[in-house]
Amino acid sequence: MADVVALGEVLVDFTPAGLSENGNIRFERNPGGAPANVLAVMAKLGVSTAFIGKVGQDQFGKYLQITLNECGIDTQGIVFSEDVRTTLAFVHLDEDGDRDFSFYRNPGADMMLQASEVNLEQLEGIKIFHFGSLSMTHEPSATATLTACKHAKKNGALISYDPNYRAALWKDEESAIQAIHRGLLLADIVKISHEELELLTGTSDLDKGSLILLDQFDLQVLLVTLGEQGCFIGLRGESALVPGFEVTAIDTTGAGDAFFGGFLYKVLSRNTPLNHFTKVDYLESVQFANAVGALVTTKKGAIPSIPDFAEIEKLLNS
Repeated sequence: MADVVALGEVLVDFTPAGLSENGNIRFERNPGGAPANVLAVMAKLGVSTAFIGKVGQDQFGKYLQITLNECGIDTQGIVFSEDVRTTLAFVHLDEDGDRDFSFYRNPGADMMLQASEVNLEQLEGIKIFHFGSLSMTHEPSATATLTACKHAKKNGALISYDPNYRAALWKDEESAIQAIHRGLLLADIVKISHEELELLTGTSDLDKGSLILLDQFDLQVLLVTLGEQGCFIGLRGESALVPGFEVTAIDTTGAGDAFFGGFLYKVLSRNTPLNHFTKVDYLESVQFANAVGALVTTKKGAIPSIPDFAEIEKLLNS
């Protein structure tokens, strides 16, 4: 039985990898997908993990299953589709390593997961259920996601949620916000970007925005990632800004997922209910997560660049 189960998209990121002899951009195949990235971080840190999702019965789908298995992630929950292909994403990097995505998902296999294909018994007795909003952009995966989440919550799991808003994948902004709200209603721990905070609250003020979400959705903790500046943590009655680490960023793909995986690892390692966490517990957990997220940006690809404990400790002590 896994301690952490994630449901959602696993896909192939094609990342720029130099130029061909003719001067054309080369793309390197890397495994990706936010929920899978989070699990990969936790698995590398020794947590028992399992993934639920759908891929195509094609070379990319098989590659992804093999990759997750090699990471130590249980993939019994992966469904292979004969009808639709594995979702692909082409990553475009600017000079600072920041990325933009072009998705090939019309439809992609991740969108077609049905509630009947989710083994609900796999969600009983787990400690954390993790999901994002990309699996809620279309049916039937939206219903599958919420069905699984509700079952995990009913059976005592902490619910971890990353809205991970990608405008190009939604019909419009309003439908995205409505779907993201459905996830927030179930969540205990939420990670969002500064841009997502403004999208959901109408304000870029970190204190005001976090209070709105904490009160409206009964969250236990809100994490607002701020890139190299670190992370703002919103709690009931108090908040704090935890500075990030200075590194030379090459590729920021998966940095937020690595951060979240690091944070959830620390939550589990304390073996204490969230309502017993002190502010210091939270701050130490975020500092650890900041280190994991920073290190991932120093290499290309999300899963291939996940650091080990020695690398994390070295940065924390620097």
